[in-house]
Amino acid sequence: MTTVRTRSGPARPRQLAGDVLAIGRPWFWFVSLLPYYLGVVLATERLVPPVEDWPVLALGAVVIGPLVWISVLAVNDAHDLRGDRLNPRKAGSPLVGGRLTPAAAQLIALVAGLLAVAAALFAGPLFALGTAVVLLVGWAYSAPPLRLKARPGFDVAVNALAIGAAGQLAGWSLLRPLTEFPWPMAVLGTLVGAALYVPTTLADLEADRTSGYTTLAVRLGPRRAYLLGLGLWLAAGLLSLAMSAADMVIPRSMLPMEIVLVPLLVLAYRRLVRAERTFRGIIAVAVLFLVPSLTFVLTFTGTLP
Repeated sequence: MTTVRTRSGPARPRQLAGDVLAIGRPWFWFVSLLPYYLGVVLATERLVPPVEDWPVLALGAVVIGPLVWISVLAVNDAHDLRGDRLNPRKAGSPLVGGRLTPAAAQLIALVAGLLAVAAALFAGPLFALGTAVVLLVGWAYSAPPLRLKARPGFDVAVNALAIGAAGQLAGWSLLRPLTEFPWPMAVLGTLVGAALYVPTTLADLEADRTSGYTTLAVRLGPRRAYLLGLGLWLAAGLLSLAMSAADMVIPRSMLPMEIVLVPLLVLAYRRLVRAERTFRGIIAVAVLFLVPSLTFVLTFTGTLP
């Protein structure tokens, strides 16, 4: 039987559970679970899906939440240890703190990935295939030889598609055929995901430079990377306005609110992200974005007139 080991010997169960949870970063789970729920709403046009769908949807949530994130982030931490040691934000991580070895992290990634695919099979072959693809992309993102996170452009594309499109498609695919999916929503989600991811490369800019990681912000420099993020955020806002005006998925009744909120969200992005290269500004913008998102869900489901 394979044992997960720390640098001081075999890991105790309680310590190991805490370190696995730390690697999985539970606050990240909502990054995929919220789009997943949106996909369910789009498929059912209901705030709460039919009771008979709860078991498969709960299983899907466990897969794309804890299991997938633990797997892909454990791979990331195993291959980022050299740079993480130079990043003050990562000082408390299990690997930087010496509680786990890179080999242990990769074993955790393998076990979580296998559990994710196995559980996804109970939800359906298409969902299992999608889960396997996400795990493979997660490996390619962090691990050599591809290591997409250090290839400017690919780092943004992988995260934007994972955040903005994959979650919605996962929720929808458990209930309806993918051929019926409203694809403009995937485009909108991808633009939002890219706009929110770009500032994270700014927040880690100095640590990435010191470590020799060529991220988008390292390649473009802080000003151009910031302007790219702002441009993507503006494009997402304009697309949502156009979709509402055309009554395409986003109800036309939301157009007056969109006309007010889109400029305010662009201004918030400009002020909060530009003022400080920290995650506080990104989180603040993401929280503000929940206002039109929640309004859309309530309007789309008929909860609001």
